[in-house]
Amino acid sequence: MTGGFVHRFVPAAPDGPACTLVLLHGTGGDEGALIPLGQALLPGAALLSPRGKVLERGMPRFFRRLAEGVFDLEDLRARTEELAEFLTAAAASYALDPARLVAVGFSNGANIAASLLLLRPGVLAGAVLLRPMVPLVPERQPDLSGVPVLLAAGRGDPLVPPDHPDRLAQMLRAAGAEVTVHWEAGGHALAAGDVTAARAWLAAATARGGTPGPRG
Repeated sequence: MTGGFVHRFVPAAPDGPACTLVLLHGTGGDEGALIPLGQALLPGAALLSPRGKVLERGMPRFFRRLAEGVFDLEDLRARTEELAEFLTAAAASYALDPARLVAVGFSNGANIAASLLLLRPGVLAGAVLLRPMVPLVPERQPDLSGVPVLLAAGRGDPLVPPDHPDRLAQMLRAAGAEVTVHWEAGGHALAAGDVTAARAWLAAATARGGTPGPRG
């Protein structure tokens, strides 16, 4: 463990991309859940995948919720800080460039990735947010100038309120992030179109010099 998080680390291939994908699972996942997705999205990249430390009926999560869609905001803020410190420590431990950490989060993992962007700007160089909600409204608007974010939402998602994807995109854009929104017709589960869109987004970003850059 590094920083108290059980996690998996997959080193980059010798000729792999310079950035590291930080894989953040959904409720009930673990440190291995998104490894295949990370390998499919950006082949050869280093992968850092922590396990959420909160248990809900035995299922790992990254922060507590009070009910479906109702987050414990005090716990969310504390867990966001804890995860930020883990990423800093893990980057040092594995000799990763801390300025090239790109989150790939699904559901609960996407929500804490969004919270990292809003509360700890500078920790992530970019993010792929798969089925996120608005995690919280920060007291101060962060500076996310030029930080690229791909937000993938489902029009039939029964778990994410229909206004949340656009609200989150607007919040991130207001802070200066370069946000791309991808919509699927389906629900909360990932679709092939999500994977295709995220893979293309990451490939285009890394082709511009090894780290994600602005996208319209």
